[in-house]
Formats: sequence, C-alpha cells, structure tokens
Amino acid sequence: MHGLTQTSPDRAALAAQIKAWGKELGFSAVGIAGVDLGDAEQALEAWLAAGFHGEMDYMARHGSKRARPAELVPGTVSVVSVRLDYWPEAGRAKDAEAQLGDPEGAYVSRYAMGRDYHKVLRGRLQRLAERIEAQIGPFGHRVFVDSAPVLEVELATKAGLGWRGKHTLLLDRQGGSLFFLGEIFVDIALPEDAPVAPHCGRCTACLEVCPTQAIVAPYKVDARRCISYLTIELKGAIPEELRPLLGNRIYGCDDCQLVCPWNRFAKLSREAEFEVRNGLDAAGLVELFAWSADEFDTRMAGSAIFRIGFERWSRNIAVALGNAPPSTAVLAALRARSEDPSPLVREHVAWALARHQSKSHGELNV
Repeated sequence: MHGLTQTSPDRAALAAQIKAWGKELGFSAVGIAGVDLGDAEQALEAWLAAGFHGEMDYMARHGSKRARPAELVPGTVSVVSVRLDYWPEAGRAKDAEAQLGDPEGAYVSRYAMGRDYHKVLRGRLQRLAERIEAQIGPFGHRVFVDSAPVLEVELATKAGLGWRGKHTLLLDRQGGSLFFLGEIFVDIALPEDAPVAPHCGRCTACLEVCPTQAIVAPYKVDARRCISYLTIELKGAIPEELRPLLGNRIYGCDDCQLVCPWNRFAKLSREAEFEVRNGLDAAGLVELFAWSADEFDTRMAGSAIFRIGFERWSRNIAVALGNAPPSTAVLAALRARSEDPSPLVREHVAWALARHQSKSHGELNV
C-alpha cells in the first residue's frame, strides 16, 4: 500500500508531480477531480428516460454507477483526468471543410484517421500510473478510455480541464474541443482542481449546423439522430428519413466542432500515432466502396474504424453514394454490390440506386 496518509502534506506535491509527468507523456492537460458529481446522475437518468441513448444499452446497464466513481471502482477517492490532442496536421479544419464539401469524397471524422485512440491513450495512462507507483509504492487504481461507464466530460469539467459546451463536448479556451479524454481512478485523496467558468455565451452555432438537428436543446443530444451514432453505434438499418441528411459522412461527424469558434485555438496533434492512414483525409466514395472485406480488415487493423466492421462500413458508404451526384462511376459502384451477401448492405444499396433513379426523373424533393 502507498505510504501517504490521508493528511499527508505531500499530496499537493504529488498532484503537481502527476501533472508534470502527464505533460512529459504528451498530455495537453491534466487535472484532478473528486468523486462527487453533483446533479450529473439526475441529468443522466432524465436523458436515459427520454430514450436519447438509442440502442446504446450499455449507457443504462450500469445505472447509477456511471455517476458514482466510488461505486464503479470501490476505494476511489480521486480521479486524474487528462486531455490528448488528436487533430492531425493533414486534417486541419480548412481541409476537413473542403472534404466535407466534396459530395464525391468520403468524410471520416478526423479523430479516427490514425491509430485507435483507445490503445494510444490507455497505454499512455498506464505509464502515468506506473510513474505514480514508482514514486509512492503500490496503490489502487484503474484506467479508463471511453470504454466503460464513466462520465468523462463531467469528470474533466470537475477537474478544471474545460467546460461542457452546448454540443455536450468539453471545451477549453486554449484547446477548443479537438482532444480525447481519459481517466485514472485512484484510491489517493488528492487536492481537487477548480472548475472553469463556461464561455459559450449566446452562441448557438453548433445547434444550428447539426445536419440532423440531433442537438435538441443546449447541452442535450438525441443520439438517435446523431450522425456519429448512426454511422458507428447503430447496428441495423439507418432510418430512411435521416439518410439524405448524412451527406458524405461515412464515419462520425465533425460539423459541430468545425463551426465552434473556440476551435480556432485548437492545437494540432504532435502524435505520430494520429497521423492520417490510408489517405482517409481525401479518399473518394467509389474508391472505398470497392474494398473487399479482407482489404478492409487489413487497412483498418489498429484503427477505431475497425470496430464497426466491413458490413456497417459498406452500409455507410452506400448511403453516401446515394447522396452523391449521379455519375457513371457512382452508379457502377452501387450496381456492383446490388447482390451483396449482406442483407443490410443490399437494402442500403437498393435505396441509393432508387434515390438516383428519382433524381434522374426529377422526383426528389429532399
């Protein structure tokens, strides 16, 4: 067990050391929160009761533990919260907007163009935990990276790493929102950092730009309409009424972040792990739809995209091809997979072809 007592004056020094180690490991910010998340539990219950979580059953499965760190990991008394910038050099906002504006191009959320962030961030957090252990001896801890029932934005807000924006993402005046969050739950009582004041003011740019109007009110997102949910979390068919609104977005969506004024101050990532792979910052829809399942598995190994699998990847691209301008290449790509082995893909291809047929007859009014 670690040698620090509950009243040890070394705790402030240890907290400062943890932050310094975190910076050395590449984190853009490190803060410390307590385990009392105030009214977060009530807000979570209301969100779940409204059904806004869609098919994400895991959001409800853990009940109150999501808002009670000390119940989720018994013995937890403090949480070390970190940020890690992800926006790649090749994915600057102006480049992202150009790709988003190209209806024949495929738009992939910029966080997913490199190595799977779960692996990168988890490894970095584990190294930070090992440094703490080397300093104080064995201590109780658990690392989290967007893969367990943790209210990470709430914890980061309590740790002073930013404020919750109206799009529900964490925002910082010097870093915007283009970063990942991660946590280490620890059994050491460390000095808590003070929250920062929110700075969204009257701005509603994120609500107005959302293609599917998923941000139903400030600080409230209906995941069932969110393009990130539809292209990543949803396992079945994408609702037909929402398909035209997806445009060329085939994995995730950055619109609410691209329009946010605070992201003018976001930092480009210095992590080689997040550099663009497979030309995903400028890939064409027809090109990606021609991949085989084996090619998808090979190219996307080690990527966050790998988790959705070839079937959903193909489903998403079929929708985007249905939204693309009709061309010989687009129609040929769709027809080539009209008898796809997957019923899910076949249905979305059929929808896309029917959509183009309607366009050709001037019947489309979407």
